[in-house]
Amino acid sequence: MPDTRLSEEQEALRKAVEAFAREVVAPGAARHDEEKTFPYEVVAQMADMGLFGLPFPAEYGGQGADFFALCLAIEELARVDSAVAITLEAGVGLGAMPIYRFGTPAQREEWLPSLASGRALAAFGLTEPDAGSDAGGTRTTARLDGGDWIINGSKAFITNSGTDITRLVTVTAVTGRTPAGHKEISSVLVPVPTPGFTAGPAYSKVGWHASDTHPLTFDDVRVPAENLLGARGRGFANFLQILDEGRIAISALAVGLAQACVDESVKYAKQREAFGAPIGRNQAIAFKIAEMEARTYVARAAYYDAASRMLAGLPVKKEAAMAKLFSSEAAVTNAREATQIHGGYGFMNEYPVARHWRDAKILEIGEGTSEVQKMLIARELGL
Repeated sequence: MPDTRLSEEQEALRKAVEAFAREVVAPGAARHDEEKTFPYEVVAQMADMGLFGLPFPAEYGGQGADFFALCLAIEELARVDSAVAITLEAGVGLGAMPIYRFGTPAQREEWLPSLASGRALAAFGLTEPDAGSDAGGTRTTARLDGGDWIINGSKAFITNSGTDITRLVTVTAVTGRTPAGHKEISSVLVPVPTPGFTAGPAYSKVGWHASDTHPLTFDDVRVPAENLLGARGRGFANFLQILDEGRIAISALAVGLAQACVDESVKYAKQREAFGAPIGRNQAIAFKIAEMEARTYVARAAYYDAASRMLAGLPVKKEAAMAKLFSSEAAVTNAREATQIHGGYGFMNEYPVARHWRDAKILEIGEGTSEVQKMLIARELGL
């Protein structure tokens, strides 16, 4: 069983983000959700706290912490607002991390300082209307024309891709064929704005209303050849590595949402009376909340373990998949149970559990569906 105790430094960070979430994020969460507006003022304060630079070294303007510190921050934000939490997770894990992991020294020097500062956001353009987990379905293309890449195609469901501070989108594209005849997929950096690049109208989503999500179109987008990120033909493989790490961060987000459902249910069960007593005295309610707490505890231990393995340089594909699978399903279950405990009030948007219920489902889909996680786990078992 992993050691779930935090060091003094880690606990100080957790408490700081917890207080920030409670005092700054929470007051505007319902409004941004209802109005479907991106919380620029919150993101700016997150930038001031250095949250976007947590896992990056000081030479790039980062905080010199690690990926686990980022996960702790994401969990605490998600206890209040998952849309704000995913903005941080995607901005760091999907936007900036590919450049840190696979970028040239020049690319790192150009992009990481602004991304680590939180004053700019980058997006991760992998999913397409007809391709997500299936790399073979990728249709976006990039061809060399002299000293430039010419990109054509489209992407779907891309987080942080259309904000006023979005400055970069990393795109996977077919750049040729392998000797075996398969699609050669590479990744290319596209600065924003660039002629031919368009972020379409924001999606109307079930949840994560304050998170920025758009379809993207590339119409003869021309960028320099040196904007290739990583080795040619390694684009999809490199992004799979990023997704392994990202699944741990999504697990942290799911744990935050699951814990929020416990917190709200405990509070409500103590206050709401029925038949002359608080409903928390009813064994059916008390046991339901106890199961929610146990579910959250195990999910947290799973992502702590996966993160510690990653930081130790150990293989983490199976552990990341298990953490993401269990914690996302725990979040969905806890959100459903919390809504049930609140009864009719749980169906009213004025109560946080209604938003948690809407926000939870995407956790079983984004960054690899539950079915994909099971496939990865089975493969790691040799099946």
